[in-house]
Amino acid sequence: MIVQRIRLVVDGIAERFGRSTSALIAPAREFDPGHPWFLTATERGNDDTRIAPWTEGNRVENLVHGKTYFAALARALEEAERGDLVFFADWRGDPEQLLTDDGVSVEDALTAVAHRGGVVKGMVWRSHMETLGYTGPKNRKLALRLEEAGGEIILDQRVLTLGSHHQKFVVVRYRRPEASDVAFVGGIDLARARRDDGNHFGDPVSRPFPPEYGEIPAWHDVQVQLEGPSVRDVEDVFRERWEDPSALSRLPWHAIPDFVRGVTREPSELPPVSDRPEPVGTCSVQLLRTYPRRRPAYPFATNGERSAARAYAKALDRASELIYIEDQYLWSVDVARVFAAALRRKPNLKLVVVVPKHLDDDSPITIPSALLGHSAALEVIRAAGGDRVLVLDIENDRGIPVYVHAKVCIIDDVWTAVGSDNFNRRSWTHDSELTAAIIDETRDTREPLDPAGLGDGARVHARSLRLELAREHLGRADGDDADLVDPQQFFDVISASTTALDNWHRNPSSGPRPAGRLRLHEISVPPVWQQRLAALAYRLFVDPDGRPIGMRLRRRF
Repeated sequence: MIVQRIRLVVDGIAERFGRSTSALIAPAREFDPGHPWFLTATERGNDDTRIAPWTEGNRVENLVHGKTYFAALARALEEAERGDLVFFADWRGDPEQLLTDDGVSVEDALTAVAHRGGVVKGMVWRSHMETLGYTGPKNRKLALRLEEAGGEIILDQRVLTLGSHHQKFVVVRYRRPEASDVAFVGGIDLARARRDDGNHFGDPVSRPFPPEYGEIPAWHDVQVQLEGPSVRDVEDVFRERWEDPSALSRLPWHAIPDFVRGVTREPSELPPVSDRPEPVGTCSVQLLRTYPRRRPAYPFATNGERSAARAYAKALDRASELIYIEDQYLWSVDVARVFAAALRRKPNLKLVVVVPKHLDDDSPITIPSALLGHSAALEVIRAAGGDRVLVLDIENDRGIPVYVHAKVCIIDDVWTAVGSDNFNRRSWTHDSELTAAIIDETRDTREPLDPAGLGDGARVHARSLRLELAREHLGRADGDDADLVDPQQFFDVISASTTALDNWHRNPSSGPRPAGRLRLHEISVPPVWQQRLAALAYRLFVDPDGRPIGMRLRRRF
């Protein structure tokens, strides 16, 4: 009943605003013939930031899995010498997490740069109380260890009540002209359990997790490596937050222990900023962010910023053939109605969603609340798209669920977004987030050349990432993807593989296990009495809203 009422409200909103997805969420758009997929500076809705609307001439490498990303990060840090800059921001940082097979840890790699004379600065979310399952002590330990080596980490609690800093990025800038500056952006924390690979048997440096994921939880995630002018924008994201003059925390139970332990309370001054790196590749990159409206205001976003939400709306307004997403959470009706509007607008549009099979905690408060939001969101999307929607989860070859932590969206093999924001209201309005939207100027030469028929053409970066992820989930070798290039055929192949594996699980004695790892995503909706109890907790704690009240009432971002 609750889900049906939500669906009626959403249908009414969509009918009121008409067919355009962006009318549900974004302000009136400027016409931009150069990059119709990207937000203009005005559409970003934040005149306070120093980052560029977008940059061209970037090299972008997809780093699928934590093991791939950590190896690339370790190489970049190993090259950093005296005077080079290493800036990073994180939700969680575990000093003991290994980056490489030979035992180099997060702490080892960062402190080694500081010992060599590099400038190492980090911002890690201070975190809520450990008794609530958060990792404040680990973040504090990493800060103290780096301080001892000559670096600096601030524990940043400049967030809304019950909010977090969720950005996950690293910037390395070298003084040597022959070394290529680099930035890493995505969903992977410098934390335990993240260093998994394509086999998905888990990271030996594990963490407590729900028992459904086994003793060593398998973890699926994605990061991108940026080189070129966009590196400066990622650096500016760091500098804007670092230079915020507000107190890192105003809570006395934070301040007193900090003084006792010697934790930094006032950030030092950063070195002067360098010029933008020269163009090195074929990709245009637009950085998208979320910041809530906070008091005292963020000086770089005095009314907040919701460019991540606005960018999805603008891109979805052009979607015609296929939306492919991987996400840790998909549990907000506010987000679901944006996808639903796109599905109603384009009768041929298909949607493939890959999410975790189970939540990442076992809290009696969080589970009913999250399932309430998740089931309502899926109902809205399925009502709009019907059999054009596939919602899936992953298991490894041993039949154990894989936790999907990635935050990826690929539309019509043109526009790609990889970052820290999930498809929920918290990520679109309340917590700090950073995502890279990418359009490769190089067109893919495989048919169909222009899947959407808008003249955009399929782009190498977007199509390559979609096919790489699909091969992994279908259990295929590199290059075995000829039947996956066409987006419509891709949907059918994914559907057939999922059906085959689901049927085998219902009757495993029927023959050998089919190739592939995708399962149809099914959840148990909480009983009505739990829904009523969970609704308030969902709105206040699980998926809060960081928009100004006027935007909430107008249902705008």
